Amino acid sequence: MSKGTLYFYRKKLELFTAYCDGQIITRIEQLTPDIIRRYLLHLESTGHNPGGIHAAFRALRTFLYWFESENEPDGWKNPIRKVKAPRVSIEPIEPVELDTVQALIKTCSGGTFTAVRDKALLLFLLDTGARAFEVTAANLADIEQVNGSILIRQGKGRKPRTVFFGQKTRRALRAYLKVRGQNDGALWVTDDGERLTYWGLNEIIRRRAKAAKVEKPGLHDFRRAFALNFLRNNPGEIFSLQKLMGHADLQILRRYLAQTEQDLQAAHRRGSPVDNGGF
Repeated sequence: MSKGTLYFYRKKLELFTAYCDGQIITRIEQLTPDIIRRYLLHLESTGHNPGGIHAAFRALRTFLYWFESENEPDGWKNPIRKVKAPRVSIEPIEPVELDTVQALIKTCSGGTFTAVRDKALLLFLLDTGARAFEVTAANLADIEQVNGSILIRQGKGRKPRTVFFGQKTRRALRAYLKVRGQNDGALWVTDDGERLTYWGLNEIIRRRAKAAKVEKPGLHDFRRAFALNFLRNNPGEIFSLQKLMGHADLQILRRYLAQTEQDLQAAHRRGSPVDNGGF
């Protein structure tokens, strides 16, 4: 598994082991469905949101299934099998507004290395819809500037895919590569020529938001903006979006698509059987 996945499991299981310590539970054989339910209620009472509680449940379920499969304990019944997963309402997640991105880009003036890089980076995030860790992991060798594509060698689940970027992003990228120098290594680098990290990328967004006097968007908000605006510009291209986003199924896309009333009104206008039916 990827480092990010392992980190996720470790942090979520630490929540459970801390709870067990407080309940003087030291052996897996002591676990019961009721203890797990009380643990989930404990998470809720200590301020964890529904998504966080569901994530903690998934990590614990994966661990107990692994224990059951690996050890095949005699007479032990996996308690997680009798515990229903917590419900999570599927609420739309808001993307970064395009006006906000434009305000961020306006701060990238002066022709310095960081200004040229940051402008290209902001456009690249929005135009490709790639995950932040995929962006920082990209190498120069992965870029095809002629057709405006980049190979994501290890996306989520270690699945490779190709994503694309348009003419304006290509121009900004060429300007960045010109001041960057060198012909190999990481695509996005710091002033010192080191690979830009996830945290470094987040700091760039923070500084640009402060300079633009706008609320800092999350790194994932650019990916959400790509998804929503892609569908606005390409109604019905949900399967193409699924491939570009690197999602295994369409269900995951639902929370990205925070459609506004204007989007729904326009969709109805295009599909109205009365207005389009010659009545």
